[in-house]
Amino acid sequence: MPNDKNYFYIPQIKKRNQKATLFKATTLLAIIFSISFLIFFLVDIVRAGYPAFTQTYIQMDVAINEEVVENPYSALKGKNLKIASRAWLRDLPNMIKENSSWMNTTQTLWVLANSEVDQYVKGKESRTHARERAYVDELRAEGKVERKFNTIFMTTGDSKIPENSGIYASIVGTVLTIIVTMVIAFPIGVMTAIYLEEFAPDNRWTQVVEVNINNLAAIPSILFGLLGLAIFINFFGVPRSSPLVGGMTLALMCLPVIIVSSKAALKSVPSSIRQAGFGLGLTKWQIVRDHVLPLAMPGIMTGSIISIAHALGETAPLIIVGMIAFVPDAATSFT
Repeated sequence: MPNDKNYFYIPQIKKRNQKATLFKATTLLAIIFSISFLIFFLVDIVRAGYPAFTQTYIQMDVAINEEVVENPYSALKGKNLKIASRAWLRDLPNMIKENSSWMNTTQTLWVLANSEVDQYVKGKESRTHARERAYVDELRAEGKVERKFNTIFMTTGDSKIPENSGIYASIVGTVLTIIVTMVIAFPIGVMTAIYLEEFAPDNRWTQVVEVNINNLAAIPSILFGLLGLAIFINFFGVPRSSPLVGGMTLALMCLPVIIVSSKAALKSVPSSIRQAGFGLGLTKWQIVRDHVLPLAMPGIMTGSIISIAHALGETAPLIIVGMIAFVPDAATSFT
């Protein structure tokens, strides 16, 4: 309590402590809110996306003969034909070729259900007719309807038939494009940053280059797509709609981020490291190669990872250079 004998008492301290406590509580609430939103977001994604990893199969008797090889739709009749997947029926001749002993027999097979039946079995909104729903319920009561892991989703590309579509082609195309991007952008970006930070003279020309590099990081990504279309496709004749042209275009977009982050990482290395190297008689290049660059590598990798994440989410520049959205087959090469 304040009194006349306490010369060290400051009335404002209590108010300052209250403000500090309030500020601390506010920051804690912000963290709790962010974590809660992240958990809610992830749970919602898992809950909404989980059904896509399972697929409905129905046990049916399939008559195999020469007519089925020519016209696979003749393998099923009536209600069975209406609830079966067209993709499965189209693939039936290939299954018969792989299992020649099936010819002129009746096989009990697990047939892939069409997307509407699959949605009905999963309890989602479906346009399946009432008669077909009743028939599916009968088969389910007999134990002839099962939900299995959706391997098709992981092993196929885009398809006009929903139950036969997957993400494999997208994953392959993305990986090939990002490989091209980093093979081009990472070494060029790091070497440019090393030159500008360690070797380039501090003059007006260097300052102009650095300002332009910083400005490039703020350019809309679609302009890089137009640049890639004009230079790589129209001028150099790089194949359109290939991972090569897509990766080269994204490399242009990633370069400013890698250069700026690499320069900042190199600048953060203490100058005492460089002075110690000069004191030992090392050349500038030896100091940079053996001491400065290894110490700056964590920061360089951070900038590179950020640029990769940025490139992975870009669509506008890729559409400009012809990276079409519907890809039924996975890419087999960079060109």
